[in-house]
Amino acid sequence: MNDMLAAVWSYRHFIISSIKNDLRSRFARSKLGALWMILQPLAQVAIYSLVLSRIMAAKLPGIDNRYGYVIYLMAGMIAWALFSEVLTRSLTMFVDNGNLMKKIVFPRVCLPLVTTGSALVNNFLLLLASAGVFALIGHPPSWSMLWLPVLVGVNLVFALGVGLILGVLNVFVRDIAQVMTVVLQLLFWLTPIVYMPTILPVQLQKILAFNPMYHLAADFQSVILYGKAPGLLGLVVIGGASLVLLAFALILFRRAAPEMVDVI
Repeated sequence: MNDMLAAVWSYRHFIISSIKNDLRSRFARSKLGALWMILQPLAQVAIYSLVLSRIMAAKLPGIDNRYGYVIYLMAGMIAWALFSEVLTRSLTMFVDNGNLMKKIVFPRVCLPLVTTGSALVNNFLLLLASAGVFALIGHPPSWSMLWLPVLVGVNLVFALGVGLILGVLNVFVRDIAQVMTVVLQLLFWLTPIVYMPTILPVQLQKILAFNPMYHLAADFQSVILYGKAPGLLGLVVIGGASLVLLAFALILFRRAAPEMVDVI
């Protein structure tokens, strides 16, 4: 672990420049540029709001704002967008960068950091855009939003832990990326983003509670919509489990790294 940290620090300029190049390349020759980072999730929010706002608005307890469902939905999407982007890009980051890994000598651990750094920039821009929307619909920020960096950190560690494991496995079994596309779609609907968990049967709520994103999305919604602190016990449990998962992912990555170059 110390060797990894030392390598990351030595190649910090490489990581930062790679993140910048990644963001530039994704929107090369695009008129709207970085706006595409936030237009897609905002478009999803707009579609779901138009279709479901009248049905779901009445299900939000203690919310007087008529745009309460929009805020609830955007808060959940902020949590989901970071998780899904890190996981989706981690699945193919080694395969996509196979030529780079063969031609240039650099610590392989830089690749996950470039992926997460780029996703973090996207999520920050989405959060800023969402804050602007909240201001327009009469929902000013509250002190509870100071919890957002903690929630984003836990979300990022969890997503990176899962993504790194699946990214390593996908080098050897390419079907994993295809399967995870379907799994992510299913997981989205098993997370209370579009709907409130209270509309589900109690038994089903207990089953869905095993999904960590169920709790993380709820914490984002609690902080942004209700102005309340997240559930500390649940956050500590998920945060601790995410750190253990990430540690396991790094061990797996370190052992598999020499073979990955040959397989790719």
